[in-house]
Amino acid sequence: MPRAATSTTRKLKSKQKSPASVFTWADETELVGLVFELESTAAALLYSQYTIGLHAWFLDQVRQFDPQLSAYLHDGESEKPFNISALSGQFVASGKQLKLEANQIYYWHVNALSQRVAQFLKHWLTQLPQSLDLKGASLQIKQVSIAHIPTTYRQLLQSSTDRPSTISLSFISPTSFRRKGNHFPLPVPENLFHSYLRRWNDFSAIPIEQESFLKWIDEGVIIHQHRLQSEKVAAGKRGSVTGFTGAISFGLNKAALANFEFSELFYALVQLAPYCGTGHKTTFGLGQTRLDWVEQQANKSTQLLTNLLAERIEELTSIFTAQRKRTGGERADKIAVTWATILARREMGESLKAIAEDLEMPMLTVKTYVKLARRSLKQQSNSITTEEFLITNSANGD
Repeated sequence: MPRAATSTTRKLKSKQKSPASVFTWADETELVGLVFELESTAAALLYSQYTIGLHAWFLDQVRQFDPQLSAYLHDGESEKPFNISALSGQFVASGKQLKLEANQIYYWHVNALSQRVAQFLKHWLTQLPQSLDLKGASLQIKQVSIAHIPTTYRQLLQSSTDRPSTISLSFISPTSFRRKGNHFPLPVPENLFHSYLRRWNDFSAIPIEQESFLKWIDEGVIIHQHRLQSEKVAAGKRGSVTGFTGAISFGLNKAALANFEFSELFYALVQLAPYCGTGHKTTFGLGQTRLDWVEQQANKSTQLLTNLLAERIEELTSIFTAQRKRTGGERADKIAVTWATILARREMGESLKAIAEDLEMPMLTVKTYVKLARRSLKQQSNSITTEEFLITNSANGD
């Protein structure tokens, strides 16, 4: 069987050319990765957290086609059986927003991690809409390609007899883990494979005992080299994330290779990585992963714009959390993050309507939160000014 990260090989044409007659896959398929080729027919502005819009557009397509699957994807408490990427292509920063160039091609990845989602994608492709709409930015769907070949978890396990001494993984979008309630932006092998094993155990029907396998990973994986950088991004509907991008190469020591069962799973999970992504918030574009060493060229202007929003959200969150330290608790922390997210996005020039839609909150509530957040900031500023005045007078002996 070819490697799971095999590059695009076959193409699905647009709706008018009946994509179903061009390509399909077996009903038992559990894993498949698609890449959409999209064209912006006119210059348009995108808000910096447009991946929320991509997420919502995809789920709305599911809702129209399969309401029961849509309900599961919205409400399911398990791992999500899909992930999406951000758009890749030529962006420029325009003020506090991203600008899509007219007549430019952009790429968007959608991956299925369960048989049910793979089935949905197969049928959905036979009646794709002509465009993908993102709040004022319309992208024509030109064609769809296979990015990661259709397969099953058992086939990944059976194909893991191909065991190179060195494995390389590249993290195309910012990647982070949750550890003790905080973000952990490092590709420690135990965190990497814990991330992959969670998806495997949820969707493969071939569950593996987690604790002993992760102990084997911790003792047996050797990191050969890495090239990483950290990046702060606004991700998901609220808050910011500190993640990493770049590449890492690693292998197994001799003692680890002696354990055939775990070695077999190790190589299967490596092949799973491009399908499932790495870490958390993968349904909002984080953690996109490739099975290879990929040198990336960063777009400095758009990266700066994305970082500015994330840094502002974090700054405001710290202020609002400190103001609520007396009340404390999970609810107070959630309110601080929500206020920070709303106000930071408003400062970036986004409309209250767009923010309310993304956060699935009533417009009046969002408007009220903006007012309360600004009032809290003003109180913070007045408090600092008063404190500086008292310190100055004390220093002067007044």
